[in-house]
Amino acid sequence: MSPSSSARRRTLPAAALAATAALLLTGVQYGTASAATGGRDAAVARAQANVASHADLFGFGPGQALVVKDVVTDADGTQHVRFDRTYNGLPVIGGDLVVHQDARGRLRDSSRAKGHNPTVKTTEPAVAAHTSAANALRESEDIAGATSAPELVVWAADGGARLAWQTTVSGTGKQGQPTGRVVVTDATTGEAIESYDSEHSAAGTGHSEYTGDVTIDTTAQAGGGYALIDPVRGHTTKDAHNLSASSVKATSGTLYTDADNVWGDGKKFSTDRATAAVDAHANTAWTYDYYKNTFGRNGIKNDGKGATVFVHVGTNWDNAQWSDACFCMMTGDGNGTTDPEQVDLDTMGHEMTHGVTSATANLRYSGESGGLNESTSDIFGTMVEFYAHNAVDRGDYLFSDQSTPPWLRRFDKPSLDGSSADCWSKSVGRLDVHNSSGVGNHWFFLASEGSGAKTLDGVSYNSPTCNGSTVTGIGNQKVAKIWYRALTVYMTSTTNYSGARAASLNAAKDLYGAGSAEYNAIAAAWSAVSVS
Repeated sequence: MSPSSSARRRTLPAAALAATAALLLTGVQYGTASAATGGRDAAVARAQANVASHADLFGFGPGQALVVKDVVTDADGTQHVRFDRTYNGLPVIGGDLVVHQDARGRLRDSSRAKGHNPTVKTTEPAVAAHTSAANALRESEDIAGATSAPELVVWAADGGARLAWQTTVSGTGKQGQPTGRVVVTDATTGEAIESYDSEHSAAGTGHSEYTGDVTIDTTAQAGGGYALIDPVRGHTTKDAHNLSASSVKATSGTLYTDADNVWGDGKKFSTDRATAAVDAHANTAWTYDYYKNTFGRNGIKNDGKGATVFVHVGTNWDNAQWSDACFCMMTGDGNGTTDPEQVDLDTMGHEMTHGVTSATANLRYSGESGGLNESTSDIFGTMVEFYAHNAVDRGDYLFSDQSTPPWLRRFDKPSLDGSSADCWSKSVGRLDVHNSSGVGNHWFFLASEGSGAKTLDGVSYNSPTCNGSTVTGIGNQKVAKIWYRALTVYMTSTTNYSGARAASLNAAKDLYGAGSAEYNAIAAAWSAVSVS
């Protein structure tokens, strides 16, 4: 799971800003790690100017401000500057945009979420904040110890613009895990707009075999002994001592230390509490290395910072979860009888990818964009597994097969789980996001390996197409490279499957050229899952 990490900037309307468009920049340093600060600042300044001089294209006008979120610079100097926007000081939900410009700052293209014009008649709500908070709590009766925090926003995710309360409900789920729900209501009429889970989770009931005997990076302590602090990647691994997940903070728990730098005993349901920590520590490193060595991404947020990893969270908590709030990974002890901790490779990679998505396109966890969010985590969690090439947990297209045998989800024909969608249809957006993700997973398999029956590394697959076509794959490394560029450069918070097709084709064109075999394979795979 990955809780919504947007700051609660305000609960009451602020005084209106000047009626002229303003450009507001944050000091957060995202974007390409190799880009010099001056180069980044210059790219942002040029992007600001492009928005101002093409106001109609971007729907940018009086009362609006831009907040820079990310900068990606290509090898040829092409720049992609991502902005969120505000209106009279209020965050605009669904108003994000990306400015694509050449090395000299000349506008080449744009990617825009649905909120093209965020202008509203008033920023004074007719419905009180406490009313919105109370209603959200009533809608979330299944969350124990729930609290609610309403935030006044301009809601433009559906293409219109209206003043709204976006209320985040936080509390504890049935298994002690942190649980949340976002409830959005019209701040003028009180009408319900939408509600969705704020947590991104891969629920586990698996029989983990862990990762076998592995080499892990630790830190020698001045007073003697060693600690599970990765000096290369910066993450630390802690024992949460079964603290409730909803209570875990980055400062919680106890850092793992050891006298001889030999950790764990390699057994399932081990009484040695360091055993699960070995898997968690190693798999976090593999995830970091995959993103670093494949895409040049320096950590989850591309800022060089390592996460905090907790094992032994909660009591009988059969789950794993990423939390943006504490920038940490949490794993529970399973159910105590059949399910060990969920610390297998693709599960860890899946959860931490939620953090990558949050720091880039921030795909909304609802509707088709929510399915794409989950699919992105499945895709890159699977690619971490291929990257690690671990003898115990080998790369395959069966997600969470080690912790949830025979598998939790599969890519070649997602509907085999009884709930997921193989093909896009108008009803896909109404499915649970873990099931609508099937369309993206199926596309990834077809683009990578092609259609039909085949055996890969001892695993049998049979992937049909929705249009009766035959698809030839180009390999998962190329497809993942295309998907990463689509996510970090072209997708926005409201991207749907049609938009994902366009984004990935733009990425394929950038990387391999329009009309290339790679470009054509990406297009054919999308058509094969009925996405046009």
